[in-house]
Amino acid sequence: QLQASGGGSVQAGGSLRLSCAVHGFTFDDHAIGWFRQAPGKEREGVACITSDDDLSWYADSVKGRFTISRDSAKMTVYLQMDSLKPEDTAVYYCAATQLAVTNYTPSTTAEYDYWGQGTLVTVSS
Repeated sequence: QLQASGGGSVQAGGSLRLSCAVHGFTFDDHAIGWFRQAPGKEREGVACITSDDDLSWYADSVKGRFTISRDSAKMTVYLQMDSLKPEDTAVYYCAATQLAVTNYTPSTTAEYDYWGQGTLVTVSS
């Protein structure tokens, strides 16, 4: 089970930190990804972090603005979002996968097995 939280409403240029708390499976065996879905659009990958070697991947649209991190002691993955833009407005989801390939970061929805509920992020101009 994954539980996402931390969404809210901010003005452009502001920051939010999303959290994804993991329960019920071995945290360190899973890569965790963040995805988002804006109204009328498909769900897209935002960032992910692997289970063992902490490789991370970011969508081009968020590189340099978002940072993903994981805390094994708290079984939680964070998405720090800075310099937010109105186009970042979406429902954000976290997901988990046991897919583990050396030097590979899973970034598509089809690669993830477990999904949390979404948390809404609204960025106003």
